[in-house]
Amino acid sequence: MSLFSTLNTGYSGLSAAEVATATTGHNIANANNDFYTRQRVITSASTPFHTTPGDIGTGVRVTQIARIHDEYTYQRLKDSSNSLSYDNYSEQRLTEVAKHFPDLKNLGIANDLANYFNSWNDLSSNTNDGSQKVALVQNASTLATSITESRTTLRSLQDTINDELKSNIIEVNQMGEQIANLNKSIGNVESVNPNRANDLRDQRDKLELTLSKMLDVSAFKGQITSDNSIDPNMTDQGLNYHLNIAGNSFVDGSTFHPIVIDNSENASKYYSLYSEMQDGTRYDITGKIHGGKIGAMLDLRGRTIDKTTNGGYPSDGTMQGYVDDLDTFANTLIVQTNNIYAKSATLSKQSPIHENLKSNMSLTSSDLNVKSGTFDLVMYDNQGKEVGRKPITIDSATAMDGTAGSSIVEKINSQTDDNHDNNSTNDISDYFTAAYSTNGVFSITPTSAHASENYKISLEDNGTNFPGAIGIGQFFSGNDASNIKVKAEIKNDPSKMQGYKAPIDGNNDVANDMIQLQYDKIDFFKKDNSSVNDSLSGFYRFITANIATDGENATRHKDTSTALFNTVNSEFQSISGVNTDEELTNLMKFQTAYGANAKVITTIDQMLNTLLGIKA
Repeated sequence: MSLFSTLNTGYSGLSAAEVATATTGHNIANANNDFYTRQRVITSASTPFHTTPGDIGTGVRVTQIARIHDEYTYQRLKDSSNSLSYDNYSEQRLTEVAKHFPDLKNLGIANDLANYFNSWNDLSSNTNDGSQKVALVQNASTLATSITESRTTLRSLQDTINDELKSNIIEVNQMGEQIANLNKSIGNVESVNPNRANDLRDQRDKLELTLSKMLDVSAFKGQITSDNSIDPNMTDQGLNYHLNIAGNSFVDGSTFHPIVIDNSENASKYYSLYSEMQDGTRYDITGKIHGGKIGAMLDLRGRTIDKTTNGGYPSDGTMQGYVDDLDTFANTLIVQTNNIYAKSATLSKQSPIHENLKSNMSLTSSDLNVKSGTFDLVMYDNQGKEVGRKPITIDSATAMDGTAGSSIVEKINSQTDDNHDNNSTNDISDYFTAAYSTNGVFSITPTSAHASENYKISLEDNGTNFPGAIGIGQFFSGNDASNIKVKAEIKNDPSKMQGYKAPIDGNNDVANDMIQLQYDKIDFFKKDNSSVNDSLSGFYRFITANIATDGENATRHKDTSTALFNTVNSEFQSISGVNTDEELTNLMKFQTAYGANAKVITTIDQMLNTLLGIKA
């Protein structure tokens, strides 16, 4: 043992105080950095000289610069961030939807629907009043336009979410690549024990936390270790690092496997998400990604996409559900209105084109929601007298044409005694003939000039929905909220619309039935194969109530998630965050230590000078 070794002891203390001061300064500089984990210098006594009568110390050495990180609290922070991000995005979008369905007094579809039925009520007093016909057509057009615009708004919001999905997946991939690069750098630093890449680990934790806000991720970083001698809350992971999304590898050490986003096969251009293997094999993970902002996007937009159905749009999702419900509302309004309007006797009847309804396809199995039962074909003469009635039965085997013994065309054209006079030459089939063309048009037309001059035909439904579903004699054209319109012929010339059933002045049966329609409970066949029995206004209230309830629930969930996040974040910051008061106290302590060790060195220097003076 010598003065020089004692000088080295003082120098070791001086160096340790320098490192501690630098680390404390680093903590203070990052006090406002939410993603910074405070660091602590860990020291231990240097190896002593083993002498008699005992060990003589040789100073201090810095063994580690540790970051005070608790992996368990960090995991809870990721989970709460994931939930909060999901609820934040859901609340934002659902609140936006609710703003487009206010239905306040004198606003919205509900008011337009009431005006539409009021116009039928006004027309019922005089079905030949031209001004009332004009008013009715205008109000019907306003209702149809409101429905179409509301659907366009919903679809636009849904399209926006789809566009955002792409940009967010691109961001996820960028972060995954950055994490892979950080893993490589961390490995290089920590390959020499006990080096710890604290700041690089903080950067990786920041990216991982940001990822958790976007979607569910599961990370494995090696065996968790704790060190209560440093801090009772300190737990951290090892050198290994694996990050999975939807059960598929996303980051494996320094290797990165991006998520592939593609819409090339969808007519809707809605994106699906894939995990792609190194051999190019893809696995659809659109339905497996949950949580976070992206999980909310998929739940709102819809996940299940079949390019062969629904135009490539999703078959699920909250926003798609709103679109589907509005389509159901519009389709039912169209069908039920046309069901009644088909009662108005005219010279002929013709449906629009039904491309997907094959002639031999079962009507009750088609997507037209035709039900088993009967409808009546009714013939009137020019005096408005009913001169023939033919019941037509629909069952599970009934098709439009081409099915022997069980088709609409064959049943209408069959010879029956429709007026019960035992005369086979003056029945409906003698004056009118039905046909179903190869391009899907159903028609009932006069068989001769005599028939067209003296008789008119109508259809009265008894619960099958056939006249309205097939569109034989339309008031509304279209089949859902995207294309509902007043039939062009009527819109261009309102005088051509009729409020009667029998073709005579004073008959207002059709107008009266239209008035009653607003109160009737009818079946609404939803696209998820469920049905709701309600009035037209009742089902529309069902749609708006769902929208309002979803928005309110999203707000409540957001409030709950915010409270949970604040609690967990406070806990995390209390462990890993920088406390400036504590750091300033440490700074003074290390400053004092530095000065004391400097005093040791100056004392040894004086002792050496004394020693050298004695020698002289």
